[in-house]
Amino acid sequence: MPPKSVCVYCGSRPGRSAAYARAAEALGQGLAAENWRLVYGAGDVGLMGTVARAAQASGAETFGVIPTHLLNREVGKTDLTRFIITETMHERKKVMVMNADAIVVLPGGAGSLDEFFEVLTWRQLGLHDKPIVLLDCEGFWGPLKALLHHIVDEDFADESLLDYVQSAETAEGALEILRRALC
Repeated sequence: MPPKSVCVYCGSRPGRSAAYARAAEALGQGLAAENWRLVYGAGDVGLMGTVARAAQASGAETFGVIPTHLLNREVGKTDLTRFIITETMHERKKVMVMNADAIVVLPGGAGSLDEFFEVLTWRQLGLHDKPIVLLDCEGFWGPLKALLHHIVDEDFADESLLDYVQSAETAEGALEILRRALC
């Protein structure tokens, strides 16, 4: 049986707090310690580069997917175990999710939100049943979690929407959620 794979969405920038990079590094190391493969956006910048380098240095397999138009901007990390170039962002997201058993969302910007909401919507529609974990480092995802509750409170989604997303404040907490879900 092949190792489990965890898709990580995160920023192509490091963000303001050094805690974000520490969480990305700890997550990459933790994936390797569990013998899980990292699936991510194939960039070598920001938190993407941090999580990938930590996973690689700790012996994890790495699976990166990047669209042609971001090869230079995100500095495509070609020394991964598997490096795939797609034509579009939509293809990138589809390949990443199809090759993962779970999703973790580190701090990030609009791209990370886009990826999160797409995978959440797919889960809501029954297109997958993979665990989705927000790594809520330093409370970064607090406003997003409040928005999800607001959506439910305002009756734009069933309360089950909240069951599709779990949250952890640390990489170890996220890994513990994944252990329970994947093992």
